[in-house]
Amino acid sequence: MIVVDDIHKHFGGFHAVDGASLEIEAGSITGLIGPNGAGKTTLFNVIAGVLEPTSGRVSMNGEDITGLPPHELFHKGLLRTFQIAHEFSSMTCRENLMMVPGGQSGEKLWNTWFGRKRIADEERALRAKADEVLEFLTIEHLAEQKAGQVSGGQKKLLELGRTMMVDAKIVFLDEVGAGVNRTLLYTIADAILRLNKERGYTFVVIEHDMDFIERLCNPVICMAQGKVLAEGTLAEIKANEQVIEAYLGTGLKNKATA
Repeated sequence: MIVVDDIHKHFGGFHAVDGASLEIEAGSITGLIGPNGAGKTTLFNVIAGVLEPTSGRVSMNGEDITGLPPHELFHKGLLRTFQIAHEFSSMTCRENLMMVPGGQSGEKLWNTWFGRKRIADEERALRAKADEVLEFLTIEHLAEQKAGQVSGGQKKLLELGRTMMVDAKIVFLDEVGAGVNRTLLYTIADAILRLNKERGYTFVVIEHDMDFIERLCNPVICMAQGKVLAEGTLAEIKANEQVIEAYLGTGLKNKATA
């Protein structure tokens, strides 16, 4: 589904991504791991159009998408979440979901005067869909809660919910478990698995928690110093000498630092 071919991203003399190549299969949940500074998030940002690569190519289903801005990739079904949730804090959780789909009639001034019925019909449909998403994620009790007042884990679930409000095909999750308690982390993991199995979502997950990676991901790709070191099952990755060296022989034995 996604082919990354020899991507480089330089910031002055610093090579954050230094010739990374990988492939993401449709229908997979792929884990992306590596030490801090390995280039994982920068690679995400290049694929998702947040950053333009210095060189190299990214394609999606055979189409060259290199350098396309995020809003164009959004309409192609490529979405990403961030390590720090980007909610609209003064809006309710339901409203955060309802505003996601683009091209709503209420966005045009003309329709606010002459298309009120159409706007009302769309809002009813969006409200119903948002409530369905909240129920799927088991946070329907937060529908009227201001998004800025819910916990970090609930904000991560809300970000995942945003991807369900549109026709997402592939979702890039950046440290979805960061700052999340274990109970909510399992809820997030279950939601990802259900979206993958029931709705055909493809996921790519950056995560430091190896239990989370082991529960969800196959294959797992390891990066270090801007390059792809190895790919395989988590067991194969843990046994790879280059990976062990990249983690100084300790990282994969310690889930907190992996």
